[in-house]
Amino acid sequence: MANAENKLLEIKNVSKHFKVSEGRLKAVVDVNLDIFKGETLGLVGESGCGKSTFGKTLVGIYNPTKGTVLYYKEDGTPMEINKKTLFSYSKMAQIIFQDPYSSLDPRMTVADIIEEGMIIHKMYDKTRRKERVFELLELVGLNREHASRFAHEFSGGQRQRIGIARALAIEPEFIVCDEPISALDVSIQSQIINLLHDLQKKLNLTYLFIAHDLNIVKYISDRIAVMYLGNIVELASSKDLYANTLHPYSQALLSAVPIADPDKEAQKKRQILEGDVPSPINTPKGCPFAGRCPYVMDICKQEKPPLEMKQGHLVACHYVKDK
Repeated sequence: MANAENKLLEIKNVSKHFKVSEGRLKAVVDVNLDIFKGETLGLVGESGCGKSTFGKTLVGIYNPTKGTVLYYKEDGTPMEINKKTLFSYSKMAQIIFQDPYSSLDPRMTVADIIEEGMIIHKMYDKTRRKERVFELLELVGLNREHASRFAHEFSGGQRQRIGIARALAIEPEFIVCDEPISALDVSIQSQIINLLHDLQKKLNLTYLFIAHDLNIVKYISDRIAVMYLGNIVELASSKDLYANTLHPYSQALLSAVPIADPDKEAQKKRQILEGDVPSPINTPKGCPFAGRCPYVMDICKQEKPPLEMKQGHLVACHYVKDK
């Protein structure tokens, strides 16, 4: 899966900053990574670390402050995402939002919500669009009678299914799943995860899956990227990340994951991080994690570590040594 010929997106030195009254808020900082066709890349990290901003930058909701996003078309040629190419790219890349209620227009019927993208991209005639709405509703586990209703008439899980149908309406290749289950009841979360998994196989979709629940990310992801203060600090296959967690921040995140076995949970050692996350406005000079790291060294406070291969996967840490 992960080879150059199978590349769908190439993210090169992408940063996203916002102007605020105190200065510039650095939400995403110099991210470099590739996303491959048919994979699910999980993205994890604390609230406010830049995960959602990064996802929205990849689908064109935000323009990167610097850096380049390249989309590889079917013939393998790269297309840079910018103002000129954004409209055609938007047909290839869609997003499923965290809150399935606020992301749906309460004044529009379900049919109108799902059909809107097809109208914008001039897909099909009116009759075919109506048929397509019915097909999509059935594809996500709803039925055609739901087409004439409004968003407030549905449960949270049903509303998220509508959001998924809307994202699929224009037949994209790449979908950012921006914490798509965090606003749902636990009993519904597994249904949505299984639906996304089934749709990926059926439609050959590629996901960037953003979440807080590391057990869910482990289940659905082929690779996982760990983000801290807008920086990717570790990137590995799901299996490798859990088997050999290298970055101290990743270790702390995984130590917080509950274990179903009560005996093992009682014996588990939780790594509690001291200190607060630095301000994304006044970021530290060296490693962004230096102020909270239990293994901090002098070099950590002076030089930002590059994301490089150590012990079989990518990690940005001076403390971790290659074997």
